Amino acid sequence: MYLIVGLGNPGKQYEKTRHNVGFMVLENLQEKLLEYGISKWELSKKFNAEICGTSINNQKIILVKPMTFMNDSGIAVQIISHFYKIKIQELIVIHDDKDLPLGEIKIQTGCGDAGHNGIKSIIKHLGTKNFHRIRIGIASENPKKMADTAKFVLNKFAFSEKKKINEIIEQTTEKIIILIQTTKK
Repeated sequence: MYLIVGLGNPGKQYEKTRHNVGFMVLENLQEKLLEYGISKWELSKKFNAEICGTSINNQKIILVKPMTFMNDSGIAVQIISHFYKIKIQELIVIHDDKDLPLGEIKIQTGCGDAGHNGIKSIIKHLGTKNFHRIRIGIASENPKKMADTAKFVLNKFAFSEKKKINEIIEQTTEKIIILIQTTKK
């Protein structure tokens, strides 16, 4: 089983912002998994998240977009993890990273939160940092644009950045699909 969580903030005003790159990857992944019979996104009040799922190679796959807002992402992740009895090695969290250049992907396991409040919340609620993370770089080439971190991450990508971020969303989606397809129970 895989629980794949994309971090972001709910609501129209946050769509396509830098902080919502985790949601953007999951939305793309859900579209790519339609051929595997993945369900439509459903809002679960029980989990306080939008979820959908399917099975590939006898592996259950659950995609999750917490609706708790970024800073409380751990609440939804903890509830869903316990309900489905997710082992920590079955959890993959996708999120933005302002410390990585725009478009860089870094896959890690067991590292700290690096100041990311969504990750900080997940670590706090799960009591461990030993889950898989896919960090997607959103940093601007102009450090002045990032002086106010909150303002920077809650803004939409500039027109000049959209092509690069769309490419990285596609690449990340492909990596996840390969991982799912090659893992057998």
